[in-house]
Amino acid sequence: MEYKIFTLSPGSTSTKLAVFEGEKRLFKANVQHDPEKLRTFARVSEQKPYRVETILKELQDNQIDIKDMDAFAAYSGGLVSTPGGIFPVNDKILEDCTSGRLMEHPAILGAQIIDAFAKETGKPAYLVNPPDVDEFEDVARLTGIKGIYRESHVHVLNQKEVAMRAAKQLGKKYEACNFIVCHVGGGLSITAQKQGRIVDGNDVLNGEGPMAPNRSGYVPLMPVVKMCYSGEYTLNEMKEKISKTGGLVSLLGTDNMLEIKERIQKGDQWASLVYENFAYQLGKYIGSYACVMEGKVDAIVMTGGVSNDEDFIANVKKYAGWIAPFIVYGGDFEMEALASGAVRALEQTEPLQEYTGIPVWSGFDFEYE
Repeated sequence: MEYKIFTLSPGSTSTKLAVFEGEKRLFKANVQHDPEKLRTFARVSEQKPYRVETILKELQDNQIDIKDMDAFAAYSGGLVSTPGGIFPVNDKILEDCTSGRLMEHPAILGAQIIDAFAKETGKPAYLVNPPDVDEFEDVARLTGIKGIYRESHVHVLNQKEVAMRAAKQLGKKYEACNFIVCHVGGGLSITAQKQGRIVDGNDVLNGEGPMAPNRSGYVPLMPVVKMCYSGEYTLNEMKEKISKTGGLVSLLGTDNMLEIKERIQKGDQWASLVYENFAYQLGKYIGSYACVMEGKVDAIVMTGGVSNDEDFIANVKKYAGWIAPFIVYGGDFEMEALASGAVRALEQTEPLQEYTGIPVWSGFDFEYE
């Protein structure tokens, strides 16, 4: 049976929608919401009725009826740390998302919207590998400063989806494989996925890892500390250097890869060096994650928009191709990941998880005093 699945992912001023029949995408849209209207709501959760109205209008305009769906799946944040997997939307998920106690971001609307559709149609609603997934091993959490511990903040949904695709391509089960997966888009996440779990990864939110098109990645700490105390920058300006205007934007003034490559073709030596360093940094991190895997790596999986750049892939291979074969899935497969997760739930080929509101990790209870 080819199940029909409705997926959505809320953004700041828009909501991505898609409808799938099995693996085939039948419809996609990016519904725009009036920014002025959104600003009239005091809290993000108050946007739900307005977003539902605009989503249903888009579906009506395209002759799509939610009653024809077999299940609903959404990208939805605002939860405590969870294991990976498929979570039927329950009261605790709705409580944490609606309250916004952990975050006030449109992502908390995902569960709320599909729950409304599920209740109207009597069909199930699922979260698939939500952004709050944290499967790190304890040894990966420590840093050299007591009280600062590493947590998982990576592109979990796309990371896991392409790893599952790579396992299928290799003729193996995902749970039997070891992958290093690199999502290279505006942000960049790299994970060590060992037998179905993300046991280590760079903390994208807090500036870890290789530089990305608009994120700084790791930089030496002491110069950053001095910048913070120089009096020249505000807290928000420093945050932006890490998360919005770092990386290629800081070094070249743009994160447009086509523009950068045009500059290189015209003889821009600085652009050439930065472009090379972009791959060099990623190659170093791939090498370190091979150590996490104790050298047992089935494949290095590349994904995200930048992975469509064959020259960039060739540069990364130059540094890390000796570790394992490369498998490339250029682009973003988040909607496909939501749909395939819902299908696995309906076909009962993957056990469902229950969200309890209890974090999988909240600190060490045996740390040295």
